Amino acid sequence: MRTNRSAAVVAAACLLTAVAGIAAPAAHAGTPGGTHANDRNSDFDGDGYDDVLTGAPGGTVGGKKGAGYVTVQYGSPTGTGTARAAVLSQNTAGVPGAAEAGDGFGRALATGDLDGDGYDDAVVGVPGEDVEPVTDAGGAVVLWGSAKGLTGAAGDWLQADAPTAGARFAGALAAAHFSPDIPGDQLAVTDHDDLTLYQYDAAARRASAPPPPLSHQRLPGTPGRPILPGAMTTGDYDGNGLADLVVSGVTGGDEPGYGWSALFLAEVQGLRYDRDLRGGPAVASGDINGDGYDDLVTGEPSSPDDGGEFVNGGVVGVYYGSAGDGPVGAEGPGTPPVWWTQDTAGVPGTDERGDNWGADLSVADTDGDGYADVAIGAPGEDIGAVADAGAVWVLRGAADGLTAAAAASWDQDSGNVPGVPEKGDRWGGQVRLSDPDKDGRSGLLAAAPGEDAGNGVVWVLPAGPGGVTAAGSWTYDGGSLGGPAAGAAFGAAIDE
Repeated sequence: MRTNRSAAVVAAACLLTAVAGIAAPAAHAGTPGGTHANDRNSDFDGDGYDDVLTGAPGGTVGGKKGAGYVTVQYGSPTGTGTARAAVLSQNTAGVPGAAEAGDGFGRALATGDLDGDGYDDAVVGVPGEDVEPVTDAGGAVVLWGSAKGLTGAAGDWLQADAPTAGARFAGALAAAHFSPDIPGDQLAVTDHDDLTLYQYDAAARRASAPPPPLSHQRLPGTPGRPILPGAMTTGDYDGNGLADLVVSGVTGGDEPGYGWSALFLAEVQGLRYDRDLRGGPAVASGDINGDGYDDLVTGEPSSPDDGGEFVNGGVVGVYYGSAGDGPVGAEGPGTPPVWWTQDTAGVPGTDERGDNWGADLSVADTDGDGYADVAIGAPGEDIGAVADAGAVWVLRGAADGLTAAAAASWDQDSGNVPGVPEKGDRWGGQVRLSDPDKDGRSGLLAAAPGEDAGNGVVWVLPAGPGGVTAAGSWTYDGGSLGGPAAGAAFGAAIDE
């Protein structure tokens, strides 16, 4: 529980008017969160190798069930393992607050260089945090990167200006370079109603400990339709050298439960709402067709049963970026979205209700051909007679866009994949493509937060010249990294 306070004390005006005829700013070099999706990484110690940040929001810390923790595994020329890792929680020295039952530290994660010092910083959502006397108001913790990686030292706390019961602030997080006038990344934070953008004064932050207050602005949420936010992604969809923001979720109001996403385009004045796009609540970004513009991928694992085209085992949509106004829909330049299911020709499997195909997504190059590929999780997939055992897919990028050529899928019954399918494992509940050895090929992390009675386990499927392969795959859980394993839901979040 935290005392009611706010680190965000200076409000900034939110400009929503487009200005034409302004030259595009240069891409912001050296900000790992920053512009194109393939520029992003999680390099907390500044050695040039991707690190892996994983949430275990159900973990018991200091005897407090569901307090939660995160782990970081550091990349190297040989990738990641379990030896060079750290476990951090609200009981770690320097981390604000204290571990309390139900906080859910690690339920949401983001990475970005918030103070522009060349080290990526980790942002950890604590949506179950009580802010005295308000229950489940939520908050977020910033863990600063350094030459030693993440240590918890001088960690910073963020919360809503007016904490609200059940708002679960920091339920979704994203960090990227949205403005040409700010040396570091900005941080986008949602609760059940609002979208707030935070920024640090980089020079002042580096000169003081604890850091000075930061400025913030409240963006207009999702003004097109009532969207209950569940995830965010960033990418430079229009090629102007700034990251754009997509807030994704499901609709509320009179027609609840449909996946929609709100697009905010970055311009010289800042982020402005552009329009809503069908698809969500899972989203990821990357340049699938190699044309220099990021593309937006949405996942809608289920929809209300109203007889519409989206009622099935899950739908994945691809909006291709282009010069102009961002990821393109029917009204924009370019082409409308392309929809994929397990019944699309060449995609392994069969589209079945309850598969939850598209529950999580990740986009990165797995075979080094210069085209980003798409990893898809389907935690509701039945393997034989085993319900909700889960499975994962990788579809390849190409010059003409996403293709089913060489598409592949795996489950715990696949050759060389450790384990066996069990009811409720929900393998593929989280997927992440990561290149921790910097060889230009991203392997696949596939999490099953329900594995081992809720302990949670992550599978590593490495990448070879032909892309992701099960050969040489291995597993680990929170206990492998020094954390408490029991009931941790390890892998419920893996930073994208």
